[in-house]
Amino acid sequence: MQHKVTFGAVWTIFLIGGVTCMRHNLSAYEQRIASGELRKACSKIGLLPQPPVRVDTTQRLKALRKILNNTAELKDPFPLDALLVTSDDDHQTEFVSNYDKRREYISGFSGRGGDAIITMDKAVLWADGQYYQQANEEINCDWLLMQEGNSLVPTQAQWLISEFPNGARIGADPRLIAADYWNSLEYELQSESEKLQLVKTKINLIDKIWLNHSETEEEKHAFTLDEHYTGKHWTQKVNETRKELRHLHAEAMVVTALDEIAWLLNIRGRDIPYTRFVKSYVLLSQSSVTLYVDLNKTKRNVTTFFNAEIPGLTDSTVEIKPYGDIWLDLKTRCQIWKSVLVPSSCVYSPGASKMIYDLVPEDKRVSKPSPIIHLKAVKNPTERIGMRNAHVRDGVAMCRFFEYFERRFKKGDFWDELKVAQEIDRFRMVQELAVDISFRTIVAFGTHGSQPHYEPSPTTTQPIFDNSTLIIDSGGQYCDGTTDVTRTIHLGEPSDEEKDAYTRVLIGSIELASLIFPDNLKTGSIDVLARAPLWEIGEDYPHGTGHGIGAFLGVHESPIYIHYNPRMKQEHFKVGYFFSNEPGIYLENKFGVRLENILEVIDKPYLKHSFGRSYLGFKDVTLVPYSNKLIKFGMLSNHHKKWLNNYNARIRNLVGTELKKQNATDAFYWMMDNTQHIPESLGSITKQSFNLVFVNVVILCYSVL
Repeated sequence: MQHKVTFGAVWTIFLIGGVTCMRHNLSAYEQRIASGELRKACSKIGLLPQPPVRVDTTQRLKALRKILNNTAELKDPFPLDALLVTSDDDHQTEFVSNYDKRREYISGFSGRGGDAIITMDKAVLWADGQYYQQANEEINCDWLLMQEGNSLVPTQAQWLISEFPNGARIGADPRLIAADYWNSLEYELQSESEKLQLVKTKINLIDKIWLNHSETEEEKHAFTLDEHYTGKHWTQKVNETRKELRHLHAEAMVVTALDEIAWLLNIRGRDIPYTRFVKSYVLLSQSSVTLYVDLNKTKRNVTTFFNAEIPGLTDSTVEIKPYGDIWLDLKTRCQIWKSVLVPSSCVYSPGASKMIYDLVPEDKRVSKPSPIIHLKAVKNPTERIGMRNAHVRDGVAMCRFFEYFERRFKKGDFWDELKVAQEIDRFRMVQELAVDISFRTIVAFGTHGSQPHYEPSPTTTQPIFDNSTLIIDSGGQYCDGTTDVTRTIHLGEPSDEEKDAYTRVLIGSIELASLIFPDNLKTGSIDVLARAPLWEIGEDYPHGTGHGIGAFLGVHESPIYIHYNPRMKQEHFKVGYFFSNEPGIYLENKFGVRLENILEVIDKPYLKHSFGRSYLGFKDVTLVPYSNKLIKFGMLSNHHKKWLNNYNARIRNLVGTELKKQNATDAFYWMMDNTQHIPESLGSITKQSFNLVFVNVVILCYSVL
């Protein structure tokens, strides 16, 4: 949600004073983009066939609008003019449980991210460019669709200011919106009109109209994780966090992010899909730790693990209290504590909710990113070994799947996207220490591959043939690590265009993975290495090149975000960081290509430390063969071929050994066939590789602080 806090003053002026004049300068097509009216199968003339995945939300919108005008239902003396519905739960978690999919319920859009605003006569959805095509398919014609990030499209604040020039009351649930976003939106609205108010609703309006809502909530037990996997006892992590709090001049902290609680206390749960988190809060001070959780989830080994049954509080005790007690306890303890850290936003971490934020008095509130973010991002030696081992087993699962898939396809078995996703998940889950998949598996064939985050469903899945590319993006949650890998394959004879696209994506991935750099280089600076081969042909991709990844935690982990866009605060790399390297190309109505490996940041101790700087590099922990039939070897430099040969040798050694241990003979020979040595020539450097070398030099000269 970091992108939501940037608002353009020029756009505000455009919307309030110059809308008529400036819209005359836009083409009819651009006007439809700016207004959100560029909708699929939503012509005002005639009835067009609707996409099969489209969700009819007409009656839901009608029911919601009745409540907007009903002061008794609102428990407020004044009605609301609009309602803001975000994708978040109480903890601003990336993946939310079925119980918390309120934005999906009211809009029909099932993708991650995206916010909705419903007024008495309009319904508008803002969706990121990665999910724009999906949203256009899923939401019905009652909705306007805004492509977030498009320069023609207004932000939510700008749209509201334009829609309500005489003022309005916009309701939102303060439990489900991060304080940073709420405060920024409120400031933007009130800076233009004191009559535009962002109102905290006393009830959740979506819950009021959601039929059978309570049936979507399930009770699942929490469990603890041994030091064999975490590398540190929870008491050690608590002490490290307390030390950081003292540096930040905070006496205590409220921990709201579920991945931070999972890391801090070595606890896991089953409340959130794909990420083994337990829904909870933690109040951490210099002398106590209190966990707020559904007590029915801690009946097994959790209370014993934290010595919670022992009377009194000690350094090796966690007090466990009912989940709902956080609201009274936080308010009460703030009367004792002199300063309390309330987490603010940091890349993938939106920070604490507005409700939590307001419970801490302003004179005691320390609003800064959680120190736990950086503590857990740097993996300790045990976690690093675990991540490497998990990726070896993950490579085994992928090799076994690809061998099986290609063999059965050649024999004439029917395959569609959904079947591929189900089979990949099955192969992964039989691996040792496998617990779950780390996100919903993406399988996109042909034109579906032009949607960066297309996910197959029973209504959208299409058969797989041998006439286009197939993108497979999947990952696993293991007790010792989290994985995320993308490969693009072709079951027939790829076209020259497909080979060119694949090879450019591969070159970008290799260039980034090969970089050696001083330790003060900003993370976003390396992004151009992956994009340069695509920029050469006027192409790009609408997402970042990389994201941090946790160790049996979230598949997207702060603070690492690889993108040249300076909107987000750029970090420096540290030894022990793990992050993704995932360039892609998406040709609308044609095909797509994406390749993704997880990289580990490692030290380069053999290099001289000039000017007191250390040098760092990357090591690929993902070990899955690339598709040789899609590579134009003539486009590769000797450096690229050498990198591929070294990478393939590591696969043969590490994954091959594990395949033998599992007696996976067919998969072993498939792996050997797909990691054969590539002849390296001594020919002159190509113009393209020269350009990439030049980009390397420019980055190191101008991006180092």
